[in-house]
Amino acid sequence: MGQETTHRPGYLVKRVQQAFRQMSDELLRPIGLSMSQYAVLVALAEKPGASSAEVARRCFVTRQSLRDVLTGLKTAGLVAVAEEASTGRARPVRLTASGEARLEEAHRVVGEVEERMLTGMSETDRRRLAALLSTCAENLASDDR
Repeated sequence: MGQETTHRPGYLVKRVQQAFRQMSDELLRPIGLSMSQYAVLVALAEKPGASSAEVARRCFVTRQSLRDVLTGLKTAGLVAVAEEASTGRARPVRLTASGEARLEEAHRVVGEVEERMLTGMSETDRRRLAALLSTCAENLASDDR
């Protein structure tokens, strides 16, 4: 018989991801954000002026899902979409000053969740976990399937 499902790495990654997202959503709610919105703000902070398609790829969502998230962020005044495309049809999206401020607050909140998740782990264990997860992500993203 194989390993019990609840002890398999894939199951555990999903379990951690779900718990991390749920706790992050709970703690982000009082500052008016969801984890999906936070991910979009992070993507825009890391790549200002990115197109919607680029942001969707960075956030692992469809363009339709991103459109819904961006609508909420625009309504809240946290992002702005250029009136005209810089190249082709893609209109660049950027954080507003309010978006930058909200992102700073959200970084603190998500950092608290991450710290709780890593409680009891040494710095060496934390670095090793990050390295192992990076390897897993790279293995699955590889075109050499």
